[in-house]
Amino acid sequence: MGFAMSFFSSVEWMVLLLWFLAIFTPLIYAARTRTSFAMGITVSVLLGAVVQVLWSMLYNWGFVDIWVWNDFVLVPVRAFEPSFLHTLVSAGFLHSQGDMMHVLGNVIILALVGVPLEQRLGSKRFAVVYAIGLLGGSLGWVAFNAESYTPALGASGAAFGLLGAYLAGWPRDEIPFPLLLIRPWPVVFIALLYFGLELIRALSTMESGTSSGIAHMAHIGGFVAAYALLPIVARGGPVELGVVDGGPSQGAAHSAQRRRMKANMVDLSSLEDPWTSAGYEVPKHLREPLKNLMQAGDEPETRAAWMEHLADAGVCPVCEAPLGLVERSTGPHLQCSVNTEHLEWPPR
Repeated sequence: MGFAMSFFSSVEWMVLLLWFLAIFTPLIYAARTRTSFAMGITVSVLLGAVVQVLWSMLYNWGFVDIWVWNDFVLVPVRAFEPSFLHTLVSAGFLHSQGDMMHVLGNVIILALVGVPLEQRLGSKRFAVVYAIGLLGGSLGWVAFNAESYTPALGASGAAFGLLGAYLAGWPRDEIPFPLLLIRPWPVVFIALLYFGLELIRALSTMESGTSSGIAHMAHIGGFVAAYALLPIVARGGPVELGVVDGGPSQGAAHSAQRRRMKANMVDLSSLEDPWTSAGYEVPKHLREPLKNLMQAGDEPETRAAWMEHLADAGVCPVCEAPLGLVERSTGPHLQCSVNTEHLEWPPR
């Protein structure tokens, strides 16, 4: 199957390049500035739709003839051809120019569900979940329409993937969402409502044998894939699954990270101090702060404060290099700044 791009005019090439710029710029900006990836995705999808509307205007004015995104929509019969594998992803950044309400619906889910989910997962894990929902939606659609030549497009599979992932991870969170009213709703209610309605619509379409114009199986595929894989993706993340702490926030993420660190910290009272264990005498000026650390260092903040004092006042007993404080998932560690084999305490 050939590429429509081989017949593009200069104006059509300009529109396509503008679309690439519209969808990639917000994502690159979010990655470089370490801002919300969920908002980057939201802006990317929205700007991509704006460029599609621009194409419609240019078409009406007679400047373009070819639909610029022919090579980027998902057509099931060609989806697994090497030249069109990219459409499993690229179709998720395209929408029908005549259905901007569909775009708005996806943007609402991406922003209002995506942002708090990202706060639970962290940006990298959120990006993985988004990709799972997007690919799950595309593969779900292809699986049920393998012989179809009808193109599919839209971010709905990824949006439903966010709902599925949130349901799997933190169903009792409440997030602001516009159902009957714009107010906080439990994630379990939002996710199951959307999923249930989609199942009814999909079954109705199958029974009637007529297309509704909506890729219901893509929605279901994205939801199921993200729901099933969320526990694997979220493993070791900043917030434990199922935590009930009043909802997602940076404070909640920090609190969960602190709880995880405290649970993994070594009990210092069961250890010898690093000088004695290495066969050295503890310097006199370090004996009191070391005693305080051993007795009162059961909280991450207290342990870090006393270790910082020891690092400032002491040196490595082996090479006399400065000591340093390092934060690990198992709590603060005191170590030699030159060679950790000289001193690292508590030992890993």
